Amino acid sequence: MKSEIEDLNAEIQALHPLIKGIQQEMSKAIIGQRYLIDRMLIGLLANGHVLLEGVPGLAKTAAISALAQCINTKFQRIQFTPDLLPSDLVGNLIYVPKDGTYVTKKGPIFANLVLADEINRAPAKVQSALLEAMQERQVTIGETTYPLPSPFLVLATQNPIEQEGTYSLPEAQVDRFMLKVVVTYPNEDEEKQIMHLAAKTYARPPLNPVIEPEQILHMRKYVDAIHLDDQISEYIVRLVFASRQPERFVPEMKGRIRFGGSPRASIYLNLAARACAFLNGRGYVTPQDVKTIAMDVLRHRIITTFEAEADEITSEYIVQHILDNVQVP
Repeated sequence: MKSEIEDLNAEIQALHPLIKGIQQEMSKAIIGQRYLIDRMLIGLLANGHVLLEGVPGLAKTAAISALAQCINTKFQRIQFTPDLLPSDLVGNLIYVPKDGTYVTKKGPIFANLVLADEINRAPAKVQSALLEAMQERQVTIGETTYPLPSPFLVLATQNPIEQEGTYSLPEAQVDRFMLKVVVTYPNEDEEKQIMHLAAKTYARPPLNPVIEPEQILHMRKYVDAIHLDDQISEYIVRLVFASRQPERFVPEMKGRIRFGGSPRASIYLNLAARACAFLNGRGYVTPQDVKTIAMDVLRHRIITTFEAEADEITSEYIVQHILDNVQVP
């Protein structure tokens, strides 16, 4: 086993220049935001959709566009608005009077990378149109089901729901995002660099593609092969069960959690931890990999009770309390 892990380490480190190439190219357009960039790469490596939340102006859309430019693949940006229709996403059947037949017009969802910009500005029926695409990697138009291209990834942005003119995402859709990343303000030094980079009247040149879609699929095979010890598997399960049965692991949170993480939380925490290990050039998962990514996997899967809201206890607080109190192997 030890020699197999050492061989896997060597193979992953040989692929690491591809990841470094993406990070370096993106740094030409995005200052700071390493946390955000790493989470998007983890989603890309683990085949998991990513939801970015933050106030306007924090480079959420710019970061996704930069990632898309670094990959030689098809990219679509969809601006979500209150008048958007499901057919505007997936496509529809067009009647041809001359022949008396219908032809299929595919929507912008048929791309490798899809930017769902300000996803919470569209009503629930439009957001729900993404469910089949995100889970099954396919869409149904009329009576025919069409597979989506591979790789297929939805990278969505949203403003906090207290912002005017937004809709809360349905729980079923939120659960299909592997990661929910909260984007914060840059520090003073980063702000100064951003100002000098962006305060120009002309458009900046596009970034250069540094990786092919086939290379992404190849790296995903190594993510699947990364070793995850049984003790770490048990640790992942304990973290998820602490959100469902707090009285067993974090009794202080009893009565604070209405719904805990679904089995999808365990699956995604496993995959994201492997991708985190890959990002760090390792062929094995450590407990720190799990702790590093756990907040982004769990924060949107824990629904608090009214009592917790009254006491201003957030899902992030609960996840951090779980991480601090569940025994680490």
